[in-house]
Amino acid sequence: MTQCKNDGREPRLLPSSKLVSLFEALTRHGYDIVGPVVRDGAIVLDRIQSPSDLPAGWTDEQSPGHYRLQHRQDEAYFGYATGPQSWKKYFLPAESKLWSAESRNGVFRILNNQAHPPRPFAMVGVRPCDLAAITIQDRVLMQDRYVDSIYATRRGAAFIVAVECTHAAPTCFCASLQSVPASQSGFDLSFTELLGPGSQHLFVIHAGSAKGAELLSELETEPAGPEDLRQESEAIEMARREQVRKVCLDGLKELVNEKFDDRCWDQITARCLTCGNCTMVCPTCFCSTCEDTSDLSGSRVERWRRWDSCFTLSFSYIHGGSVRASTKARYRQWLTHKLVSWVDQFDTAGCVGCGRCITWCPVGIDLTEAVHAIQEGKDNGNA
Repeated sequence: MTQCKNDGREPRLLPSSKLVSLFEALTRHGYDIVGPVVRDGAIVLDRIQSPSDLPAGWTDEQSPGHYRLQHRQDEAYFGYATGPQSWKKYFLPAESKLWSAESRNGVFRILNNQAHPPRPFAMVGVRPCDLAAITIQDRVLMQDRYVDSIYATRRGAAFIVAVECTHAAPTCFCASLQSVPASQSGFDLSFTELLGPGSQHLFVIHAGSAKGAELLSELETEPAGPEDLRQESEAIEMARREQVRKVCLDGLKELVNEKFDDRCWDQITARCLTCGNCTMVCPTCFCSTCEDTSDLSGSRVERWRRWDSCFTLSFSYIHGGSVRASTKARYRQWLTHKLVSWVDQFDTAGCVGCGRCITWCPVGIDLTEAVHAIQEGKDNGNA
């Protein structure tokens, strides 16, 4: 995949009335299209077939421990920040069967466990923070000695349509982690939605790969002019300026090591329920467990991989009990891995600043405030 913003091709304009042509082209190329939909009071990810499935006219209200949908005063298709789900559920499914075996005539045989790969996904509406998260998971699951074959198969066939942020939620802090509200790489096409006076509703499109440029050539577009690009830059910059939270990782490793047993951890984790919501909504978390199951006769067995969380007692269980039995120990492990030891392992932090862990924490614990508490030696109102 080409790693430059325009890939040597000029930006194009697509009227919103022609957005259906994108869906038609993706279908012709054999993709199953997935994207944002409104369901159960949230914007979630599911299969979609046309622009009518998108959350047009909806936005989200977010704060620590709070999420609500609200109507917009326009018909923007992507006028929201992020929902509770990330795209990892398509690359790294919540549960996957690894193998199965059965006993026949007294002989135990491993079955042919070659899974049929799913049709390739076209992902419409991938935010820049989620692109950064996909890049991190690529590094973890495909670029080390051992490659996760399930992830690699699904990831390699995907077509990514990024959508630039023109609105930030109060819980977003991607700008402080350089997962900025503009896509830099890792996409096939990127869209910026512009709404003007009257009926003006346009998308500025950039190609980021050869297959993206090929598909773009099939759409009814026109060249984007200097004024269109100026509006695009201003819209993205507005999303950056809207962000009120930030995290600074400079010197955090030394502080965490120095304050391993500091009372600040008791203050930070006083309300933590160890529910694991923060790890389930996180776009980079990849921890899993394996479970073996059998039928009632004991003649057939299966091994499944399922998402797990470092907040569960069983996650660090060894003979005699859990290594991290206290809430403080488990939260400290999560934050330290995300922001410190992940850098040692994979040369990048494990956080992209999407803010999901803040919004979907049922008691509203704020990761940015936890970091500030560590850095400043006080609670900052997080207890």
